[in-house]
Amino acid sequence: MGIEKHIKVTGRSTISWKDATVKTLEEVAKTLDYITSLKILDQRAKVTVNKMTEYYVDLDITFMVDQSR
Repeated sequence: MGIEKHIKVTGRSTISWKDATVKTLEEVAKTLDYITSLKILDQRAKVTVNKMTEYYVDLDITFMVDQSR
């Protein structure tokens, strides 16, 4: 039987929401094993002088629990 666990993380980028998602997943993967999926929960942006300057994403990261530990 496999057990999945979920964590919620927020990432940001000055390029795009996609870049924020990719960079956040890369960072999470450095410290978390057995990632199986992610879900984008929310997207928002910081606006400065009528331009989007920072992109934020809230992600639900799913990973398998290592039961052999």
